Amino acid sequence: MSVETPARPARPPRNLPLRRLLPMVVKAPLEGLTDVARDARGEIVRLDVGPFRPYLLSHPDHLQHALRGDWTSFLRKGMFWKPVERLLGDSVIGDGPGWAASRKVLQPLFTARYVASLTDDMAATIDRGLDELTPGVPIDAMDEMNRIVTRAVVSVLFGDRISPSEAEVLGPAYTTANTALGFRIALPFVPDRVPLPGDKKFMGARRTIDDVLYPLIRQARKERSDGPDIISALVRARDDEGRELTERKLRDDLASIYGAATETAAVALTWLWPILHEHPDVAARLYAEIDEVTGDGPVGADTLPRLRYLDMVLRETMRLYPAGWAMPRLVTRTHEVGGVTLRAGSQVLISPYITHRLDEFWPDPLTFDPTRFEGDRDKRHRYSYLPFGAGPHLCLGQHLFFIEAPLLIAGLLKRFRPELVTEAPFPVQPAGTLRSRKKIEMILRPVTP
Repeated sequence: MSVETPARPARPPRNLPLRRLLPMVVKAPLEGLTDVARDARGEIVRLDVGPFRPYLLSHPDHLQHALRGDWTSFLRKGMFWKPVERLLGDSVIGDGPGWAASRKVLQPLFTARYVASLTDDMAATIDRGLDELTPGVPIDAMDEMNRIVTRAVVSVLFGDRISPSEAEVLGPAYTTANTALGFRIALPFVPDRVPLPGDKKFMGARRTIDDVLYPLIRQARKERSDGPDIISALVRARDDEGRELTERKLRDDLASIYGAATETAAVALTWLWPILHEHPDVAARLYAEIDEVTGDGPVGADTLPRLRYLDMVLRETMRLYPAGWAMPRLVTRTHEVGGVTLRAGSQVLISPYITHRLDEFWPDPLTFDPTRFEGDRDKRHRYSYLPFGAGPHLCLGQHLFFIEAPLLIAGLLKRFRPELVTEAPFPVQPAGTLRSRKKIEMILRPVTP
């Protein structure tokens, strides 16, 4: 649903001066920008960083204009997008040549119907991963979520193209690459030739990813399989001119899809454990639903539709902690948005993390309340909630997430009760994905009959 706003004459945007912006960037950039957007009630704010003066867009009406209404004038390019390109290059998630062709090839492998057909296989793989969890000792929640999610995604989307040993290498490499991008994301105007903290780790992780993906691509080209796995599908793809995709384009698409299907889900699931610790009433209701719905049987395709409270908990977790926290854009044609003239060449920052905290659209927005997603969701502005993006670049993996995530959570909570070891608070780290600045450790206590 769209909320129309009356046309207003063009005017200068609100301005956040450097003296206020600089301490914010150093201390807590995302939390600080959220406060700015809330104070502005969603009006456009210009961030004054000397010659680099991007616009912060947070109002759902403005996001609808940029992400859907005239999206071809707001492209995934420019200074904010540069750190992402360091890892994913010219891929299906960008606006470079051929992104639409790649998306068309991949779309059938991510439809709700096709993904649902993979549920039982995914459940079995997740169950085996849960068997390997060690109760009674501290574990790194992110590492374990990443391990189980990676194994499940590789099994159902990549088939036997990626071996278990290769998957074990890729997971940590993505984690290292994403966290190492933090300074590049906070300081996007710094040229690549100028070294920043994290660059060395990032380059090493990117080489590791390349060392796994390129041989897989070359082997798939030799075999010319008609199988349904993602690598075979991309090898069969052709660009707009009818040519095979280059090895680099195949690598970039595979890196993007792999990361979106594994890293994003693992990060989102990791945030759930401190949330349940801080909200014992939510945890108790969730445990009760899982016990009632699943009983003594396994978690599978027949149980997922009945785990309604779990679905609400996941959606509220993604509201407060959307893994894809930033959607930068480059304005390619002068526009007037919200009464402000955005000139061609301007940089725009859009963040679901910020929009999900606007008081006008989310009553008491900082409170974790799964019942927000109970009942009629159409009353909410369509662009006030976008954990998977919006418009032509809507994340392909959203249907996959809402199968793999509840399977993992319900399967884990049937067996264990998590006990958090790390003490709150958990400040966010806006790197490649939205992580906690502190390691989230927990102990799994077996559920007693």
